[in-house]
Amino acid sequence: MLSLKLPRLLSINQVPKGYQEQGILFGYRPPRSSAADCLLSVFQMTNETLNIWTHFVPAWYFVWTLVGRLRGQWGQEDPHSWPLLAYLLTCCIYPLASSCAHTFSTMSTRARHICYFFDYAALSMYSLGSALAYSAYVFPAEWVGSTFHHCYVPVAVFNTLVSTSLSCYSRFLEVERPRLSKASRTLAFMYPYLFDTIPLFYRLYQCTAQSCSEAAILLHYRHTGFAFLTCFIFASRLPESLAPGHFDYIGHSHQVFHVCGILGTHFQMEAIMMDMAQRRDRLLLPTPLLPSSLQTLCSMGICVATSLAVIGLCSLSLRFMPEPLQREKPHGH
Repeated sequence: MLSLKLPRLLSINQVPKGYQEQGILFGYRPPRSSAADCLLSVFQMTNETLNIWTHFVPAWYFVWTLVGRLRGQWGQEDPHSWPLLAYLLTCCIYPLASSCAHTFSTMSTRARHICYFFDYAALSMYSLGSALAYSAYVFPAEWVGSTFHHCYVPVAVFNTLVSTSLSCYSRFLEVERPRLSKASRTLAFMYPYLFDTIPLFYRLYQCTAQSCSEAAILLHYRHTGFAFLTCFIFASRLPESLAPGHFDYIGHSHQVFHVCGILGTHFQMEAIMMDMAQRRDRLLLPTPLLPSSLQTLCSMGICVATSLAVIGLCSLSLRFMPEPLQREKPHGH
């Protein structure tokens, strides 16, 4: 009879420093777990379980949304829909990459780093997807066709390289300089977001000043609010930093960070699709000022190629990092 043995959980003093999370005292999975153990742990309550499911389940909602758009009247045959489809694809990729990273991150220290390299690259790709959609459907009318509009997507492509490089590099600082590592990673994700959102910030400012009644604006406000809440929670490590050990399994900052990020993406998606529908006339101009299917594919292709190159270089550099010893026995027992 087949019996499945769930992995034994450890305390913070029983795992190497690179696996430890500030304020999380119990519920750690054993380092150097097998792939099978990692998969089994998905159905066991650990301090990573909800990190996995809070991204895995929403990812399939985003996949369902993407498939619905592909089958709809504005599907892949409509050239105006390509930026939206690229954006929706990145919305599917980043939570799936995150859930996989959290699932398999305890196979080894090197595997942990590589898993999160892909996670960070997927987030950078999502940033580019947002920029493509914003360029096509969200830009303020008075900015359309400006120099900034023409440079917007190329700069966003460059930002993906900077973001992936800085976030991956931050992992090499994690053990010796954790605060610098955290600051670098936060900057790596905030900088592209702030650049991407410049046209939206201007629209929100104009709307506030002129008391506009655009239906999409309320959704954009919600997305922006959740985006800044996500960043705050990621940087502050609340609530576990105030009550270590009380939020080990449910309610710690990374879980809340995931939920806020997904809600922000949901509202962003709804706002972009509403803007696309309301600005349909602009998309049908004789010379549409939005990324073409070729430009969209090239931008995404460059993002993927550069991100894989960065991941490859960082993965090769891991050979020079020693594998920390697993500490199975807590001190003082």
